[in-house]
This record gives sequence, structure tokens and C-alpha cells, in this order.
Amino acid sequence: MTANLEVLDGVGTIRLDRPPMNALDVATQDRLRELAEEATRRDDVRAVVIYGGEKVFAAGADIKEMQAMDHTAMVVRSKALQDSFTAVARIPKPVVAAVTGYALGGGCELALCADFRIAADNAKLGQPEILLGLIPGAGGTQRLARLIGPSRAKDLIFTGRHVKAEEALTIGLVDRVVPAAEVYEQAYAWAARLAKGPALALRAAKESVDAGLETDIDTGLTIERNWFAGLFATEDRERGMRSFVEEGPGKAKFL
Repeated sequence: MTANLEVLDGVGTIRLDRPPMNALDVATQDRLRELAEEATRRDDVRAVVIYGGEKVFAAGADIKEMQAMDHTAMVVRSKALQDSFTAVARIPKPVVAAVTGYALGGGCELALCADFRIAADNAKLGQPEILLGLIPGAGGTQRLARLIGPSRAKDLIFTGRHVKAEEALTIGLVDRVVPAAEVYEQAYAWAARLAKGPALALRAAKESVDAGLETDIDTGLTIERNWFAGLFATEDRERGMRSFVEEGPGKAKFL
């Protein structure tokens, strides 16, 4: 398998496993979609870590495989490519990317699908597709611009340059930089903390933020309002408020 899903204490780790660089070939893309859909379905998965291993996150697409494709083949394949990454972005649970080494091209685009990115101090991220006479095709032009702003996104996309961990942190491309040996441990800890939270409220929060960013503020407020009111029908809301009243804040235990 080019990737697998391992579950421990509510945290599902989607682990890329295509040595030596985790190049994202067609089989790996399709496998990512399958695993994202599995993580979405499974009740025992309450948060997700995306991890490429100790040395590299994902160094991009399989260029030799892509070189063999003509226009017709890519017209067909590009939709499946985007669908695979969108499946990861739409996992209705907290998702953190644990980024070690290179996260380039499709690897960077995969990290962009997460809600939070923890990078090793030796990480390098970028969208070098322009150096191949291409542009990012798995969401990079859209998710990167939404995350770090259009000017900074254009800088990275137009030049194809690599961004080291500290610059990535400065521009908001990653959220935390840690020693390389601690990347997975800290990503798992972040996910494990949220895995103990109220699943429906976390889903509501994620969908409200993500859907709201795609529309005007009035529509976004409507999305928020509908989710907010709907959560009053959940056991988690009852449990959380009861615990607050009886025990004080932050002590509720959710199923």
C-alpha cells in the first residue's frame, strides 16, 4: 500500500508510505481519497494526523508518470486529483499535518488540506510547478492564497522557490515549528486533545469556518447560526452545559 490508516485512542494517522520521497502518483492519490473517506465514516476516528514519516512529508507528484500523460489524459485525471485532496480537506474532523523534510508541489497542497500544520525545523515547503511549465493542480492556487494571502501565494507560485520552516511560520504557511524528532509526537498530541472533545461541535466549527470563507459574511453568519442552534439538540451540549454548571468550566467529558 502507498498509504495506510492507523487508529489509536480516537486519532487516525494517515501515513504516506512510498519510499524514498512519498511521490504522489496516481495510486497514492486514489489511496488518499479512500483513506479520507474511511476516516470520515469511522466513529472511532475523532481527529486525524497526516504524516509522511521521519524524513519526508511528500516531495510532490510523480513527474515521470505525469510526463507520460498528454492533454486528454490529464483532462480526465485532473478532476480525480483534485477530488482526492478535497476529500482530505473535507474530513469533518480536526486534521493536522505533521510535516517533515520536503513538502513540495502536491505535498504542500496536501498539507494545505489540514486544519493545522506542525513543521519540523528542517522542513521545506513550496509550489515549484512553475519550473515545469505548469501551475499547482491539486488546490494550491486556491488554498494557498486563502491561507497566506494572494500576494504571498503568488510569490511562491510564480517563483517556485522553497520556503524554510521559519519563513513558513512567519508567513502563516505553518502554525508551529518544532525539532524534527518531535513532529509526530506534537501532531498526535494536538489531535488527541481534540479527539476527546465534542465531535458534533467540532464538525460544526470546522464547517462553519470553511464554508463561511467561501461566501459573503451574511451567508457565513447564517451558516454559523444554523449550526449553533442545531447543537442545542445534541447530548454533547447538554453534557457540556451541565458540567459547567455543576463542576465549573473545562471539566466536561464527551463520549
